[in-house]
Formats: sequence, C-alpha cells, structure tokens
Amino acid sequence: MGISVTQLLIILAIVIVLFGTKRLRNLGGDLGGAIKGFRSAVKEGSEDKKISEEDSNTIDGEVTSEQQEKSEK
Repeated sequence: MGISVTQLLIILAIVIVLFGTKRLRNLGGDLGGAIKGFRSAVKEGSEDKKISEEDSNTIDGEVTSEQQEKSEK
C-alpha cells in the first residue's frame, strides 16, 4: 500500500524536470529560512512568557499579596 523506492524516484525525476534544479534549490533555501524564523519566534515567545510571569508578581515595584503571604510564612 505504501510508496516504493522506485515510485518515489520517478516522482522526484518528474518534479526535477517540471521545476528545475535552480528553482528547487531556492525553494529549499526559502523553506529552511522559514523554519529557522519560526523556531526563533517560538523561542523568543517562550522567553517573553517567562519574563512576563516573573513581572506579574510585581506591580510598579510593589510586591503583590501572593509574595507577601510567602514572606510572612
């Protein structure tokens, strides 16, 4: 039921004939750049989330009641 190696090679040859190697190389580079940008955005977003969670405990330099309760115990 799956695709055999020979069928995959035939499909690859047809794609190369239709699009050409230069266009496929550009497509691969663009795809790689998009993945790299996505990963950096996800990493940046998770860092921003950590920073915002740390900052949510303080408001204008004042300690929230949650931190006051911890310090009183």
